[in-house]
Amino acid sequence: MKALVLSGGAGTRLRPITHTSAKQLVPVANKPVLFYGLEAIADAGIREVGIVVGDTADEIREAVGDGSRFGIEVTYLPQEAPLGLAHAVLIAREFLGDDDFVMYLGDNFIVGGITGLVEEFRADRPDAQILLTQVPNPTAFGVAELDAAGRVVALEEKPKQPKSDLALVGVYLFTPAIHEAVRSIEPSWRGELEITHAIQWLIDQKRDVRSTTISGYWKDTGNVTDMLEVNRSVLETVEPLDEGTVDDTSEIIGRVRIEAGARVSGSRIVGPAIIGAGSVISDAYVGPFTSISEECRIEDSEIEYSIVLRGSSVTGVRRVEASLIGRDVEVTPAPRNPSAHRLVLGDHSKVQISS
Repeated sequence: MKALVLSGGAGTRLRPITHTSAKQLVPVANKPVLFYGLEAIADAGIREVGIVVGDTADEIREAVGDGSRFGIEVTYLPQEAPLGLAHAVLIAREFLGDDDFVMYLGDNFIVGGITGLVEEFRADRPDAQILLTQVPNPTAFGVAELDAAGRVVALEEKPKQPKSDLALVGVYLFTPAIHEAVRSIEPSWRGELEITHAIQWLIDQKRDVRSTTISGYWKDTGNVTDMLEVNRSVLETVEPLDEGTVDDTSEIIGRVRIEAGARVSGSRIVGPAIIGAGSVISDAYVGPFTSISEECRIEDSEIEYSIVLRGSSVTGVRRVEASLIGRDVEVTPAPRNPSAHRLVLGDHSKVQISS
């Protein structure tokens, strides 16, 4: 069995972060979200992994390499444009051959991995197996309709009037039957080859399509709110570690991971939290569910329920919360006089100002 991991896409919902970084490499608890998926694939016993890449191919290649660090062998599959999940299957035809495979969206996060799902699929080998979960906003997802016996009877991509609240999770398992399906469908109104249409084709052809409804934790990390929520979930499992330097005037409460070379002075850190290697926390408060990446500086400030990426600093700021701060960012107080806000913002930015 092989794996097909999708790591293209523009990441528009995470702009401006994704103007300069692949969305799959934004860190959760100081580890790129893509890495959690690759680890789950390796844990399921899958070794041959094709990664579909787009405009951020070089960054993905540099981060993942040949896959040996994860115990897998990686083949990179360039996609000229994000033309849909079924299009990714089309371009991966030669790599996939006639093997069964799991398709995994690289910006999705599933607590507990996929080992049980893969074992179930290997035992029964339906033509397709999909994961479903109940969501409060099904119009934002592919949605499945089940009959009274729990069989999949219809799928619809981002319906205006959903027939259920069961959304497709970004993990799919297929036999080679899917290759005929993706060749048999037409682009949707979005101009993409939808994997939901391909699976619907299998259903219409009376092929064996099964579903598993998961009650565990799943998130599509495509926006800031979900990214922070995944970060919170992962930090719930963090183990305490102190490989840095903490002075006698500092207070460390709960599960806090302080990585090598980090320095904490005159500060209070309440876990779960991670302080990345080489970062400096000085006269500051770092609250629960906060990930501070490598080589950051938090000084004379308070921050909580946030993610700070590599090389950034927050200095002299009274309170920061529920924030995603990119790489090499400087956050400082505005001058008191004149009383005005001074902003330098990139395209698609979002700013909230307390007047």
